[in-house]
Amino acid sequence: MLPMPAPVTSSAKAANPPQGARTPKMRPASLSLAAGRQFFDLAKPYWRGNQKRVAWVLLAALILLMLGETQFAVMLNNQAGEMTSALAGKEGDRFWSAVRECLLILAFAVPIYAFYYYMRDAFANHWRRWLTGRFLDGYLAERKYYELGTHGDVDNPDQRISEDINTFTGRSTHFLLIFLGSLMQLVAFSTVLWSISHLLVGILVLYALFGTIVALWIFGAPLITLNFWQLRREADFRFGLMRLRENAESIAFYRGEAQERVQIDHQFNAVFRNFARLIKTQRSLNLFQRGFSQLTIVLPSVILANEVLSGELEVGRAVQAAGAFAAVLGAVSLIVDNFESLSRFVAGIGRLNTLSQLVLAPPPDVTDPVASAHPRIQTRVGEFLSLDSLTLYTPQFDRVLIKDLSLSIRAGDGLLITGVSGSGKSSLLRAIAGLWHTGSGVVQHPALDQMLFLPQQPYMQSGTLRSQLIYPAAATNFSDERLLEILDEVHMTGLAERVGGLDAVHDWEKLLSVGEQQRLAFARVLVHRPRLVILDEATSALDGANEAALYTRLHGKGTTLISIAHRAALLRYHTQVLTLKGEGAWELLPAEGFEFEA
Repeated sequence: MLPMPAPVTSSAKAANPPQGARTPKMRPASLSLAAGRQFFDLAKPYWRGNQKRVAWVLLAALILLMLGETQFAVMLNNQAGEMTSALAGKEGDRFWSAVRECLLILAFAVPIYAFYYYMRDAFANHWRRWLTGRFLDGYLAERKYYELGTHGDVDNPDQRISEDINTFTGRSTHFLLIFLGSLMQLVAFSTVLWSISHLLVGILVLYALFGTIVALWIFGAPLITLNFWQLRREADFRFGLMRLRENAESIAFYRGEAQERVQIDHQFNAVFRNFARLIKTQRSLNLFQRGFSQLTIVLPSVILANEVLSGELEVGRAVQAAGAFAAVLGAVSLIVDNFESLSRFVAGIGRLNTLSQLVLAPPPDVTDPVASAHPRIQTRVGEFLSLDSLTLYTPQFDRVLIKDLSLSIRAGDGLLITGVSGSGKSSLLRAIAGLWHTGSGVVQHPALDQMLFLPQQPYMQSGTLRSQLIYPAAATNFSDERLLEILDEVHMTGLAERVGGLDAVHDWEKLLSVGEQQRLAFARVLVHRPRLVILDEATSALDGANEAALYTRLHGKGTTLISIAHRAALLRYHTQVLTLKGEGAWELLPAEGFEFEA
């Protein structure tokens, strides 16, 4: 039962996150050794991890299918030449024999072709499941999802996990297999081509080198950079629309449609302008690719024309040579033919690599002055809550919130925190819960499964009423009767019947008022019975009677309470009052006799 932070609507951030010690440099990757290293860093664990046996077996099956497909392609090319020569020589028996051979080859080639592409997609899907699980493990471990959202270390981590991983595994599989296929094709058809014309082989090598150099030199960096920013700006635009939907009621109350439209238009214009530059660059690449590939229709015929016209070479052999030339050129022109998709692939590698550095890397050694640019608040598990010389800063260390605070709260006692807006009240709760570490000193608290955090706006999970009650646990031993009794205890009698039972699924944020959500959050406390409850204005939407009833129930069970509140009626449930005065100043007084400033 971990303490839960206030919900983060989305992990998407603006294009220019605040500068901090951990923020990685955001720049697009390029077709270079660095991009290769990033690719291998991301791919290597799959081939060496707990799924390596399945991975290598699937790859071996794909290679066998590819070998079969390549062999059948060579055989079909030979039979095409044989049919052409038979027709040119008016040899009927030879022609129909070649036709029968073609049909027999196709009977095996077509199923292998279909099964090869099925296996390719199944392999990519298996890899995606494994890699997504690995990133999710890192993303959710040690609350890194919270730190990324708080510190702005990386934009749109949700999109990188849901989309960039899918692109990475799919395109990695695609490029791996077309590379292996091109290698097989190169070996198989080069033999055919070399047996027909040495000159064709030499011209082909020079032609392919020329095309590859031009593609890399002229189109390489611009396309990768534009694809990198297109991915990011599309994610920002999508986040703006999602934010509009999630905050629809507040925007409607403000009648803020005009300003929201300005913000969304600004995000979409960035998408539109970048994509306009991208398609112009792709247009130039398409012109080059089309001209480069179409010349191969003419080139072999021109080179072999004299030999065919003089009768030294059969027409069918020339057809074979043209087919082999196209196949070998396709193999050696891999980068030219796939440059557009390759540039998008490399852009995605850079984004995914940045996320992996943050969520998959081991946590830094906070005792190492080189690894830690700033001091960190230390946390320890103990019998009760205590703070020892706690100094708390904002996440970027640009402002001190609390300076040298020491206190201890015994089991069953309570601490009421008050102060002006912006003085650091909620930030102190985050430090106690272990969410913020920017500062120095020591926080001792009970084990995390003995703490529960109730924010002003409770988090309502998408799920059943039962899952709301037992959150953050996934299961409970409580009977339905006991869960219904707990709803009665927080003055929500009849809720289960009204919504369709404990297993009814609704959008609870829209169905329940804020006051009902706050009472449901108190029900979670009664389900889990933690030793320490942290309440950040958790009763702000409740009337005095409901607030008193809920606090009385917790206080009567001997629960240690840490509250942010501004109501004098809550003083009797606490033993000490901590007043934060701003700029690091504070005052600790007994709750008895304390009076709020008017």
